[in-house]
Amino acid sequence: MSTFSRLSPLSLLARLGQMVLAGLGAVGRVTLFALSTFSHMLRPPYYPRELLNALLQVGWLSLPVVGLTAIFTGAALALQIYAGGARFNAEAVVPQIVAIGMVRELGPVLVGLMIAARVTSSIAAEIATMKVTEQIDALVTLSTHPMKYLVAPRVLAALITVPVLVGVGDIIGIMGGYVVATQNLGFNPAAYLKNTVDFLELRDIVSSLVKGAAFGTIAATMGCYYGMQSGRGAQGVGRATKGSVEAAAVLILAANFVLTGIFFSL
Repeated sequence: MSTFSRLSPLSLLARLGQMVLAGLGAVGRVTLFALSTFSHMLRPPYYPRELLNALLQVGWLSLPVVGLTAIFTGAALALQIYAGGARFNAEAVVPQIVAIGMVRELGPVLVGLMIAARVTSSIAAEIATMKVTEQIDALVTLSTHPMKYLVAPRVLAALITVPVLVGVGDIIGIMGGYVVATQNLGFNPAAYLKNTVDFLELRDIVSSLVKGAAFGTIAATMGCYYGMQSGRGAQGVGRATKGSVEAAAVLILAANFVLTGIFFSL
């Protein structure tokens, strides 16, 4: 007999209640951590050197992976839309669909997931290692608040740079579709660019940048939270890194659904 078959309905209900309470507790802790982070971002002292270093790590060094992801996605999207549109004699919509698909959906989501894979894991591992080696305790001893010195600069850097990365990724993705469409699918270059520019609206670009800011904040916050909550030892660092990436990826996709619904209703 399985474990669940031996449990009474009351025991099953109790276990379900424990899981719900544990989930609500986790949501509450993350929410309080995020509120504390924003509070420390707005109040001095500030650490500009840490902020500049975080801007470099989160923004500039993420450009290669963001660019490669965007260009291949845009190129593949153009091929898929052309192949699908050919079934309905609608091949001409490739420029419009590539543009709106990259700007409103694929660009922000893929950049957010790349940031979660690259930056969230790095932040979580770095802060967790500092906790294991008692460097965070040393900061407290030196009257330096860990939230101000470690967390606030990283979250602020992600909030600033990820929308820029999303904008760059959108442009590169559209250019990837442009190259494939003009070189392999027989589209006129000038007409392709004109259709792309004419079809995009200001709210498409705004929604893309807002999503970038939200996804960057989520990614950095999850990395900092799991790093600060890390257990001791190498296993604790590994669990913090893995948990931060999983949480950031799921929350980015959930936030994408919510933000898409909000902009859809406007």
